[in-house]
Amino acid sequence: MASVANGMPSSSLQPKWMWFAGLGVLLMICGVIAFANLFVATVASVYYVGMLMLAGGIVYLAHAFQVRGWDHILFWVLSGLLYVLAGVFAFMNPILASAALTLFLAMALLVAGIFRVFVGWRMRPSRGWGWVLLSGLITALAGFVIVLGWPVNSLWILGLFLACDLLLQGWSMLAFGLAIRR
Repeated sequence: MASVANGMPSSSLQPKWMWFAGLGVLLMICGVIAFANLFVATVASVYYVGMLMLAGGIVYLAHAFQVRGWDHILFWVLSGLLYVLAGVFAFMNPILASAALTLFLAMALLVAGIFRVFVGWRMRPSRGWGWVLLSGLITALAGFVIVLGWPVNSLWILGLFLACDLLLQGWSMLAFGLAIRR
């Protein structure tokens, strides 16, 4: 049972704080490396998505032969083949795949931003509705800016997102490790 000192329960994670801090530093180093060459980081992210699509396609194909009835098998086989083909395409032409993924990202940001603006506007009588609306405007603006620069920016946008994510994850792991150290 965890003991309580100074109103805070002791954690079983406390002796492992250095692992979290070390992981955080490693992730931040990877983020800096990704920032140093956004094109390579973009290609790496496309390869990652390609691997996931290949794995998903293989799982779909394996699942196809576990279902009953040819009409169901056909659906799962076609789905699996599309995933496998998309994964292979990502490896064969990562530049074109990055353009497609960047456009998809821009559209997702636009839709999510517009939806968040709508939700924020509908929350108007509640406190904090402006923050939701502002967040939606910023998200939609990010999607719009990406669309304006597409397809040229597809050479670095995904790498930028990867680099930012690595830095933020690293910072949060480092901060968590240092926090549980106390």
